Amino acid sequence: MLDKSKIGHEFTPFTVDVEKGRLKFFAQAIGETNPIYTDEKAAQAAGYKALPAPPTFMFSIDLDGPEFLPMLDMLQMDIGKVLHGSQEFEYLGQVYAGDRITQTSKILNMFDKKGGALEFIEQESAYTNQDGELVGKAKQTIVYRN
Repeated sequence: MLDKSKIGHEFTPFTVDVEKGRLKFFAQAIGETNPIYTDEKAAQAAGYKALPAPPTFMFSIDLDGPEFLPMLDMLQMDIGKVLHGSQEFEYLGQVYAGDRITQTSKILNMFDKKGGALEFIEQESAYTNQDGELVGKAKQTIVYRN
């Protein structure tokens, strides 16, 4: 069983520079064809100050931390037993090319089902830009198979 005393644990915050090339690559990878995500002139003509980040981009920021998926190490989880259960995003502002985004995250809850055969970890992340503006939140549920 996972250590439920870790509920509320806050991971070390980190900051990521959002690069124009990375936004373009992400847009192409998810099949986004709207030119505002790949063409600076199209983005500016649409009223954006720079290339905006495509939807769901915030999750890729999580992968840029100093540790790859720190929850796995902290809870001593075998990555072969991990499933991505769900992901939700709340957009509170816009992430742009050139921004410096600080990510913070914490474990919100842990519970089990099927007599402990499946354990669930709910984690929330927050994304704040260089101006101190909270631009988004994400909540994910990880499923751990015992």
